[in-house]
Amino acid sequence: MNVKDFHTDSREVSAKPIAKNLKSNATAIQILKNGLLKEHVTRSAAVLICVLGEVIYEDEGGNKVQLKPGDLYEIAPMVKHWVKGVIDSQLILIR
Repeated sequence: MNVKDFHTDSREVSAKPIAKNLKSNATAIQILKNGLLKEHVTRSAAVLICVLGEVIYEDEGGNKVQLKPGDLYEIAPMVKHWVKGVIDSQLILIR
């Protein structure tokens, strides 16, 4: 199976759980070119991994990070953040 197989529609942003247990979960995220995962906050620390494409992660603390395939970024808990697709992208979020 390929991470792209989790997303069967053409919405700008799509998130599908791929693994879940009592302590953590993983979510496949698709963000299309110019798509925006709107600002939100996560209660626990998370790691965002770019599998395919290119995105820009930004947060209220002024961090702005470009993620390309193989790059990852640790998201601190309780920090408002958002992600924009530079090109069609596939990501994995682990928290």
